[in-house]
Amino acid sequence: MKRHIETNCVQGAYEPKNGEPRVIPIIQSTTFKYESSEEMGELFDLKKEGYFYSRLQNPTCDLAAAKIAKLEGGVGAMLTSSGQAASFYSVFNIAKAGDHIVSSSAIYGGTFNLFNVTMRKLGFEFTFVSPHASKEELQAAIRPNTKAIFGETVSNPSLDILDISAFAEVAHANGIPLIIDNTFATPVLCRPIEFGADIVVHSTTKYMEGHASTIGGVIVDSGNFDWTQNDKFPELVTPDESYHGVVYSETGKGAYLLKLVAQLQRDLGSVQSPQNAFLLNLGLETLHLRMPRHCENAKKVAEYLKNSDKISWVKCAMLEDDDQYALAQKYLPNGTCGVVSFGVKGGREAAVKFMDSLQLAAIVTHVADARTCCLHPASTTHRQLTDKQLEECGVSPDLVRFSVGIENADDIIADIEQALDCAQL
Repeated sequence: MKRHIETNCVQGAYEPKNGEPRVIPIIQSTTFKYESSEEMGELFDLKKEGYFYSRLQNPTCDLAAAKIAKLEGGVGAMLTSSGQAASFYSVFNIAKAGDHIVSSSAIYGGTFNLFNVTMRKLGFEFTFVSPHASKEELQAAIRPNTKAIFGETVSNPSLDILDISAFAEVAHANGIPLIIDNTFATPVLCRPIEFGADIVVHSTTKYMEGHASTIGGVIVDSGNFDWTQNDKFPELVTPDESYHGVVYSETGKGAYLLKLVAQLQRDLGSVQSPQNAFLLNLGLETLHLRMPRHCENAKKVAEYLKNSDKISWVKCAMLEDDDQYALAQKYLPNGTCGVVSFGVKGGREAAVKFMDSLQLAAIVTHVADARTCCLHPASTTHRQLTDKQLEECGVSPDLVRFSVGIENADDIIADIEQALDCAQL
């Protein structure tokens, strides 16, 4: 039976049988016992489904991942130890040294640094384009060795909205997948696969878990991309000698996911712990309730800021006069997220003074939490970037990333108002 996303948030992927735990159990075990070597050998050969070592798969983690796959409309998913690991794996699973990736420049600073510095050291090539690039500009960035296009539904922290359908069209015209980071939107507000995305990643640390208690990531395989359509992905269509000669493309729709588990997770081991997966699942159960409240509060905060003479600019695509409002209505008609970006009059110094004066909102290296928090990206999360790179990412020196929580909106606005008064003294 097809169920609505609200029901899947609460009960998706786990249907306990008679006498089994009502809540997803924490299987805190590294290994799993079998009666014979032959039976375990069949698991290694992928002839049977089951568990043998938690670095590859764990029941608690798999149930949480399966719920996310259901929410996103994918064929399966794999949890990782962090959102950074998910972003890295999503590209590394289909590319190698010498290959090229096109990425939106408006992405999380840590991901930008991962691509632009660390992965370049490993021999990968990247071209960064505007999130608002035309199809012609995007096509011009494609090379014969391009293996994927990467972008964020709603970018962190610049809040640029990606035209997913347009990026997907160019990707598919060139026989390559589109990878979308859907962290800020979550599947409650946007399901990128429905607009042509092939792979979806999240930092589950953010809205999915929602309470700043665990770090984690996830990669969702749509199962829609045909890896055999060209010769760009030999690792998926030829035998993997490191895993008993399996040809991933011959195993079904989840070929990309199977390679993630059998090869990358096995060799690199960025696994999410069962305890974290358990807490993640608890967060997922209220995701459909929290996201509308985040958006409702964020819109009220943005409207207040828009009318304040102490604010130089506000970015929130839920405002009708925002230049991205039409794009938001296409992809995120029920709200973009709970994050609002704005500039305090007086520049960097005033922005810092404003944040130091907040009483309810906390200055933390985090975002997308049930509690209101804020950050000055240019001096924290994005401080490793040059001024030019900051500009490319859409991060100005005066930008304040304000993550609106689910408290009473009037209390949040009152806190902002008193802090702005302090910032102007």
